[in-house]
Amino acid sequence: MIDFHCHLDLMEDRTSTIQKLEAAQAYVLSVTTIPKAYPKTSRLVKKNSRIRTALGYHPQLVGERPNEMPLFERLLRETRYVGEVGLDGGKEFVGSKEAQAKVFAEILSLCRTERTKIISIHSRHAADAVLDKIEEHPGCGIPVLHWFTGSRAELERAIKLGCWFSVGAPMLRSAKGRAAVSLMPRERILTETDAPFASNDVLSSLSKATRGLSNVWRMDTAETKNTLKSNLARLVG
Repeated sequence: MIDFHCHLDLMEDRTSTIQKLEAAQAYVLSVTTIPKAYPKTSRLVKKNSRIRTALGYHPQLVGERPNEMPLFERLLRETRYVGEVGLDGGKEFVGSKEAQAKVFAEILSLCRTERTKIISIHSRHAADAVLDKIEEHPGCGIPVLHWFTGSRAELERAIKLGCWFSVGAPMLRSAKGRAAVSLMPRERILTETDAPFASNDVLSSLSKATRGLSNVWRMDTAETKNTLKSNLARLVG
């Protein structure tokens, strides 16, 4: 099982969730929402765990926490994984639009110096703006678009830019979501839960996402799991 976008530090019962994930030998990317959360979140798991912690600066929090870039820059050298970062074009965050764009651009610029970062990206109501920033920072690493809900034209643009996609069970429940997933390159898809926001039962949510992909891809579950595992190996390899 693979969960390439969840918030372990925000789970109600973090210890139990981590134990279940480790028992299931799941591969997990535990994203954070502010740089300050990264050190404590990374200590939730053992060093030899299959759970990796990403350094994040969520666009929805940039407006209320505008001064965390120096800490982000200091911590960036400690991890290959970045997330959750990006842009949010929702009406409730219009006041921080310029600050979001500045922070996201700075993050991509910092990642560009190393070129090996894997970046889990938020693009709610801001797909084109996110893709503009990725295009402006070639070599920033590997962008993985989390729960992508952009238009078909935006999806096609993301594919051309080499983006990957993390897909969860909620996305696969709608006809629109399934249609989008069917257009995504199969070799650039991973599963996610966005727990605890989309689900509190991580393993159940991953099983549903895997079955949903099996239906879209018209293959059995075992073959889908092998495809996802191969994708992950290629991404991190």
